Amino acid sequence: MNHILTWCEIPVTDMRRAKAFYAEVLDISFIEQEMDGHQLAIFESEPDNVTGSLVMGEKYQPSETATIVYLNAGQDLTGALQRAEQQGGKVIWPKSPIGDGSNGYFAQFTDLEGNRVGLYSLQ
Repeated sequence: MNHILTWCEIPVTDMRRAKAFYAEVLDISFIEQEMDGHQLAIFESEPDNVTGSLVMGEKYQPSETATIVYLNAGQDLTGALQRAEQQGGKVIWPKSPIGDGSNGYFAQFTDLEGNRVGLYSLQ
């Protein structure tokens, strides 16, 4: 299957803080790597799944107004959104149905780095 999205990078200024935040919100672990002077914390995933990373480096600046990446929050994004808020993130778009909800649900928050990030789930 060809995916329109092949990789995403979420800019961070404090890798330790960002990893702790996303590990708690998404209940996920990371593969740490360095590439060309950039620190990466790659979201662990199953083989052949589209994934991405947190990235810290000179040319990466967090932004609330840049492209919005939507992360898979499992079956129901409610828990991930609550954990984002409990960890200090700010909900900027509450859980909302896509159309009548038959296409799933989305929400948006700002992380501790200042990025606007989306969540997606089926319920």
